[in-house]
Amino acid sequence: MTSSHITTIAHELGVRVDQVAGAVELLDAGNTIPFIARYRKEATGGLDEVQLRQIEARLAYLRSLAERKQAVLASIEEQGKLTAELRASIEAAATLQQVEDLYLPYRPKRRTRAAMARERGLEPLAELMLAQEPGADVAQLAQRFLSAEVANVDEALAGARDIVAEQVSDDAIVREIARRATREEGLVRVRLAKKDGDPDGKYQIYHEFKAAVGQLPPHQLLAINRGEKEGVLRVTLDAPEDLILGQIESRVVRTPRSPFAAHLRAAVEDGYSRLVAPAIERELRGGLTEDSDDHAIHVFAANLKALLLQPPLRGQVVMGIDPGFRTGCKVAVVDGTGKYLTSFTVYPHEPQRERERSKSLLAAAVARFGVDIIAIGNGTASRETEEVAAEVIGESARERAGERRKGREVAYVMVNEAGASVYSASDEARREFPELDVSMRGAVSIARRLQDPLAELVKIDAKSIGVGLYQHDVDQKKLAATLDAVVEDAVNAVGVDVNTASPALLQYVAGIGPKLAQSIVAHRDQHGPFQQRSELLKVKGLGPKAYQQAAGFLRVPESKNPLDRTTVHPESYGVVKNLLELAGLNLRMADFSSRLRHFRQSQKLDELAGLLEVGAPTLTDIFEALLRPGRDPRDDLPAPVLRRDVLSLEDLKEGMVLTGTVRNVVDFGAFVDIGVKHDGLVHVSQMADKYVRNPHELVRVGDVVQVKVVKIEKERGRVGLSMRV
Repeated sequence: MTSSHITTIAHELGVRVDQVAGAVELLDAGNTIPFIARYRKEATGGLDEVQLRQIEARLAYLRSLAERKQAVLASIEEQGKLTAELRASIEAAATLQQVEDLYLPYRPKRRTRAAMARERGLEPLAELMLAQEPGADVAQLAQRFLSAEVANVDEALAGARDIVAEQVSDDAIVREIARRATREEGLVRVRLAKKDGDPDGKYQIYHEFKAAVGQLPPHQLLAINRGEKEGVLRVTLDAPEDLILGQIESRVVRTPRSPFAAHLRAAVEDGYSRLVAPAIERELRGGLTEDSDDHAIHVFAANLKALLLQPPLRGQVVMGIDPGFRTGCKVAVVDGTGKYLTSFTVYPHEPQRERERSKSLLAAAVARFGVDIIAIGNGTASRETEEVAAEVIGESARERAGERRKGREVAYVMVNEAGASVYSASDEARREFPELDVSMRGAVSIARRLQDPLAELVKIDAKSIGVGLYQHDVDQKKLAATLDAVVEDAVNAVGVDVNTASPALLQYVAGIGPKLAQSIVAHRDQHGPFQQRSELLKVKGLGPKAYQQAAGFLRVPESKNPLDRTTVHPESYGVVKNLLELAGLNLRMADFSSRLRHFRQSQKLDELAGLLEVGAPTLTDIFEALLRPGRDPRDDLPAPVLRRDVLSLEDLKEGMVLTGTVRNVVDFGAFVDIGVKHDGLVHVSQMADKYVRNPHELVRVGDVVQVKVVKIEKERGRVGLSMRV
């Protein structure tokens, strides 16, 4: 069946059959997606990580569908009810729902009203009812079925109607009629569950709310679901009953003048209202929720990827501040490599109000350790702490000016601190800083995530990094799997220094995982830094397969072989050797890059690839790695906005143009940090001069943007922004 799956997937994704076939073969052989995307481009025609994950997910679904079809066919055949027509219908089903609809009449049931009617011998009467013979005497026919269990004609007819109602509800076509009509013309209606049940007005827009089933935005559905779960909202799905009943009746009541017609109409109405409608409502609401979950997870994943791939500020001495009121602001300083230097607590805010003493301690640490940047967590007391930091920077600048000194200006930046407390209490934090208080570890994390966001954020459960909406409401298993994939792709896109990486970072390298990550670090601690890539094969438990998957993503800066510092995979070292011989070059030439570039421009890539017996995509990547050996894809992205003074809400005026950093992107716009207490919102309608369907097409987390202030709500602490500057 896999060949048909491959054809189906290729058609759905709009790629070639051979591309999907190559990907499936590699996946089935146990290769990781990052490895396939980077080092097996010839086999997949250059499919990227997103396409490969789509293939993986779709293949799993189609294989599950095939297995379910076989189980259903076996069950029906065992009952002796499998016809050639039914087999063909099941085998042609494109979804699990279609299979289940077809299986419904044959599925073992609980003791239903129809089952009890059959036990009383009323199934023949139901068949007569469905036969719809004109001129039949209904009462006389029903008399034949009276017994000790069936006292009168009315009971007999009621039981027959129950059987017909169940048969109607089990009809796959009937289900599809109800499903399609409800999906196309149904309404989601929302009301308050009880009067005054929303005192804070959290769900105010949903107190009397309705929307077409097919037009309800995902974020609204998730909000409604949350309100329903909290008992604040009552949700119903209003179907076009008259339309549905009319279509079902036309299918069931074939002889309108039959004496049984009225009974059949009653059975249809009962079957729909009692059996079909509730099932379709559950199904459609479940489907809507699943689609909304998928959308929310996709948004979270896109934001997370952008956050993980923020450009690092290498070599900067950073002071991290985890702001707080009652317990004070936790301060930690790390050197340019992330090494912990010192920590202390200051109390500039209420209730202690030791502002001047706090400024003095901060200024002294800035001077003593040569701090370049102050990183402030964006949580509680962040803007108040920002004011203190700005004063320290301003006063230090004035002092230097008075002393006629020149030097690098200290700046500050707001850092997303989501998950810092989770890291602080983690096993990873305890291993790194056993001597530090839990709260102080958070300050270290804030400082380090400015230096290298990826290396620091991988230590935190991705769900705790607040760059999504309703992440606690969606399918948690699916969310975790998706976010893990995002982290894996980000880590492998950047690459990892095997001699400095934490186990938390190493575990996301293709082919490694948590256990091997610990083994690599243990080997490093016992034997010292790795001197070359091939030494990884000495790590306990790391065999040839894991080495194949991981090696290209692991860097060994200390290696005597320059290729160990690049993205070139060890399996291609021979190709590089032959390439350099053809070009008359060696890696240690002073003008190596310029001469290699000239050689590349003088060659036809396909011919050169054929001569070297390697695929053109692989050769292209080899040239890229040799010409830019230390390239970090994050370096091409804008650096964080550094600030030296602070704005308040009172400083803002409509029409003011500011530089800000995108903190979160959602369906209805983007939240931008412009240096005031709360992030401003650029509504989707203010993102461009044209209609914007998806904000993610214009901005992503971390982008530096120019925005204009268009609305200020001081009492609510809200700022409306526009990118139409």
